[in-house]
Amino acid sequence: MDISMDKIWELATSYGVRVIGAIVILVVGRWIAKLFKSIFKKVMTKREVDLTITTFVGSLTYYLLLAFFVIAALGQLGVQTTSFIAIVGAAGLAVGLALQGSLANFAAGFLMIIFRPFAVGDYIEGAGTAGTVEKMHIFSTQLRTPDNKTVIVPNAGLTAGNIVNYSTKGTRRVDMTFGIGYDDDIDKAKAIIEEMIQADARVLPDPAPVIAVAALADSSVNIVARPWVNSSDYWGLFFELTEKIKKRFDAEGITIPFPQRDVHIYPHQGESTEASGPATVV
Repeated sequence: MDISMDKIWELATSYGVRVIGAIVILVVGRWIAKLFKSIFKKVMTKREVDLTITTFVGSLTYYLLLAFFVIAALGQLGVQTTSFIAIVGAAGLAVGLALQGSLANFAAGFLMIIFRPFAVGDYIEGAGTAGTVEKMHIFSTQLRTPDNKTVIVPNAGLTAGNIVNYSTKGTRRVDMTFGIGYDDDIDKAKAIIEEMIQADARVLPDPAPVIAVAALADSSVNIVARPWVNSSDYWGLFFELTEKIKKRFDAEGITIPFPQRDVHIYPHQGESTEASGPATVV
């Protein structure tokens, strides 16, 4: 009986220490997991990260740390955790391979919300489409096109290429090209364009508009006009100024040529020579 009590006491002492150690690991580990979750939330809230991302990352951090400490507690109790870790790792790999597209979209959405290449309300171009950002989700971004269509773009598609944000800066340069005939007065055409630009109150004085001959094309002399406007005035000025300058050119007798081609017809033997000579084909 004394031997049995000694063995029981020995086993109780041995396993009791292990049990107490496992409990301590669980308690301390749970406290550490909560601490890290709180720190992550504070940092991400300070950076104004989306609430959905903040909550998700905080919970993910908490449960991953908690799982680590549970495995550590099982190891303290003498449980062989090597096989358990291998099974969990294999399951995680299988799930990751099955959801690699979704995980790529999630990672891309997370990075976009952290670094903010655009915000809700911005007009952007990316992944082969363009539109105003309406919503930013974890896996996708919702755009509204100028013709009022809704486009759902996977976040990985956006981050895989260039993102052009037209709303980041407060001002934009309007690039316009006007072609005039080779017989027209270049100085007169430039003066008309400059007058029309200066008369529009939406054009900003700084930077000053650029008006210059850009190319001697096949059928026209191309003059570029580059005024600066507030981003919200871009299309309004572009459309209205194009129409006004065209009407002013018509009134001033400045032509806007269209492509032309000279065709020379040569008679063969026996044909009338009256048919020969140049002919202009439009």
